[in-house]
Amino acid sequence: MSLKTKSAPFFLLMILTFVFLSPICNGDQYCKFARKNDECTKVKGMFVFGSSLVDNGNNNFLVKSLAKANYLPYGVDFPLLEPTGRFTNGKNVIDLLGDHLKIPTYIPSFNDPSTKGSKIIHGVNFASGGSGILDDTGAVAGEVISLNQQIRNFENVTLPELEEQAECNSKESLKNYLFVVGSGGNDYSLNYFLGLASKNITIQDFTANLTITLSHQLKRLYDMGARKFVVMALYPNGCSPMARARNPNATDCIQILNDAAQLFNTNLRTLVDSPTLQMPDSTIVIVNAYKIIMDILQNPTPYGFSDTKNPCCDVATIQKGGTGTLCKKGGNACSDRNDNVYFDGLHPTEAVNIVLANKAFSSNLIDEVYPTNVHLLSIV
Repeated sequence: MSLKTKSAPFFLLMILTFVFLSPICNGDQYCKFARKNDECTKVKGMFVFGSSLVDNGNNNFLVKSLAKANYLPYGVDFPLLEPTGRFTNGKNVIDLLGDHLKIPTYIPSFNDPSTKGSKIIHGVNFASGGSGILDDTGAVAGEVISLNQQIRNFENVTLPELEEQAECNSKESLKNYLFVVGSGGNDYSLNYFLGLASKNITIQDFTANLTITLSHQLKRLYDMGARKFVVMALYPNGCSPMARARNPNATDCIQILNDAAQLFNTNLRTLVDSPTLQMPDSTIVIVNAYKIIMDILQNPTPYGFSDTKNPCCDVATIQKGGTGTLCKKGGNACSDRNDNVYFDGLHPTEAVNIVLANKAFSSNLIDEVYPTNVHLLSIV
């Protein structure tokens, strides 16, 4: 065997070494060499926008906000063993998606003064309980951060700092994050159905305006560099304890509320399929939370639930000075939270959030996730 033949493995090793030690963000002059286990080709984290179903504590820092969950029994089952501002007994759907994606930390809330520097590398949560797609939604909650303002917070504060931390131009780095949006329910419950919208506007026209506004908001994120979106469909809020309590003569879900949610969700699906969205090379995954939760409500036993109608915690009624939605401060919670679908008058228990996150991440049913699931989105 010749010396040349013997040396071939050595030259091959040198070539492979050169390949693997080369910069992996080819074409981006701003992107530095890959850091340990932090290549620019993997999903690094999530940026989260929306309302209380995905909020993890931003409203804690809003002095005038009435939509807060920074007290017990909220957080009674959270790993930190204390209330954090999440509107449930334990983890919310964002925390659980983070577990699936193996994100090493909980996504920090934007309003927390400590959310800066290296803490933003795995994403930031901008969501605000009581907020909506429309700027005037949530005024009855005292103080909230609208979806438009959440996006401005991302653009003006977090994005410049992320570019500095990640050492990547935003157009390059943001494609490696999921952008999760969960908003719209409050635009009905805290706006349209309170008579705060324009007089004589039909539910169809109101919903059309909502989805058009949302499309513009997604496009703004896209223009900054976002490419992977997860949008939560509206929940069947007409079946919530809050809705039932406000309609005491009703024996079933409040259909007018559920019809509104379904109309929005239908428009959302149409929006994703529309070529007029003009977001090439992006993917929007819709998580059909409406269908997933309705399946639980209509057939709870296979999922391990026994109570589909009552809140797990003590909820202060409107007649007694409460909201009819939130738990009483320091009030009791049911002993087995896993039996209940609802923790308070509106928000699901961690057990329901687990079902939602599992299906969002891995379901192969297009009536649950469309057009694909979060797992496949994350590895594209």
